Amino acid sequence: MSAPDVLISIHQASSTAMGKSILENLNFEIRRGETWAIISPSGEEQTGFLQTLRGKTILRKGQISFPFAQKYLGKMNELGVAHSPQDLISHVSQEYQFRNKSNLQNFYFQQRFNSSEVDEALSVREYLASNSSNQDGFWTLEKVSKLLNLESLLNQSILKLSNGETRRLALALGLLRQPLIFLMDQPTTGLDVQSRMNFGVFLEEITTAGVHVILTCSPEEIPSGVTHVGKLSKDGLEAFKIQEFNKLEQEGINFPFDQDELISLSKAEVNDSVQVIRLLNVNIKYGDKQILKDLSWEVNSGEQWQIKGKNGSGKSTLISLLIGENPQAYANDIWLFGRKRGSGESIWDIKRPTGFVAPELARFFPTNQTCRKVILSGLFDTMGLFKKVTSEQENLADRWIRLFALQSVSNVPIQRLAADQQRWTLLARALIKRPKLLILDEASQGLDDRQRGVFKETIDAICRETDLTLIYVSHYDSDVPEMVDRVLDLG
Repeated sequence: MSAPDVLISIHQASSTAMGKSILENLNFEIRRGETWAIISPSGEEQTGFLQTLRGKTILRKGQISFPFAQKYLGKMNELGVAHSPQDLISHVSQEYQFRNKSNLQNFYFQQRFNSSEVDEALSVREYLASNSSNQDGFWTLEKVSKLLNLESLLNQSILKLSNGETRRLALALGLLRQPLIFLMDQPTTGLDVQSRMNFGVFLEEITTAGVHVILTCSPEEIPSGVTHVGKLSKDGLEAFKIQEFNKLEQEGINFPFDQDELISLSKAEVNDSVQVIRLLNVNIKYGDKQILKDLSWEVNSGEQWQIKGKNGSGKSTLISLLIGENPQAYANDIWLFGRKRGSGESIWDIKRPTGFVAPELARFFPTNQTCRKVILSGLFDTMGLFKKVTSEQENLADRWIRLFALQSVSNVPIQRLAADQQRWTLLARALIKRPKLLILDEASQGLDDRQRGVFKETIDAICRETDLTLIYVSHYDSDVPEMVDRVLDLG
């Protein structure tokens, strides 16, 4: 290919963010007709690579050029309009920051389960329309809705979307910004099996329409349509054509934690005679939409379950019933730890014996909540620490911080932690009170392969050596701990 075919070029670049080195000696080119997947042992490096392309890191040395944008930049110069190559680049991250109708980012975790508050959020149609590019282009709301199977969701509140539906909404929004380059950070994370299979079709559609894609993913999830793979490390990037990459040997996993300390901290007193969960013909509806229909399910003490099902099948709604966040529980026959919901128990009685981890939880803590405070908040089942703790409780938090190697970030706000540090913080928060039931909802989502393997082995180690009851929600069978031997399939 000739020089005009180069879209973006990086030469000997080293970048930093927040005073921390992100990438060193990076060389990279994407040319017309190429689609790249960037893999790495570290999700932080993958995100840092995309952030460097977006101009969100500090370039200490080297250079980045954007030949694909030269014509656009020249035109904007003539018009005297403020401009940047970033005008032609869309980016989808692993986190979504939605705002309500007052343009305030003040949603809280439980709000999605309270139908009386749905009006605080825009509908999918309103959200896409209000966040689209001012530039005319190929992508319209009708086209992206059809391509990403959002047509049936257009009038639904964004607050009610499942994790996978939210991912598709973010991809649709990226297209509506009319990009020539589309950067995607772990775009298949949170998608069910069928949606992940369909992602290759989506990729082919948009690249055929002239969009060039650079995405990050794990080696096992490189979608069809990718032409090149970049194996990223702090020392640079090794490039392969997809055919060359397919036989690369993958790195093994070494368990990094003190297993004896893990078990010592995790053991709880469990009454084997008390049934943990009992649901009898449970029905949950929002308006005309039936989420759960006549669901009956029993979980006994010490059992390990996987909940599976396609996006929108009701997994998150079911979890909301189990953690006491869904008011429709009172209209159904639901028993938790031998006690019927609505029999005089408080919300704290429900939360006390249950630990819960979901990746989106990190977004809902106040900005002053550090790693240490978040872990300590698990003792009180609050979204943040708001009371004085004892020296014994401080020492307990210290043990968890040392176990999960969080000492260097213990006083850093949780929103500023890397994805893996957030997950270990949230897991420590869930386990610090020694729960009888642990619910993990896509808890390793967004982690790289090595981190997911360590997370899986950590949960396996706890389940092997304690009487913990486990509910594990995941679209990825490879992430499910080996100890899980029961499945509830919601379809």
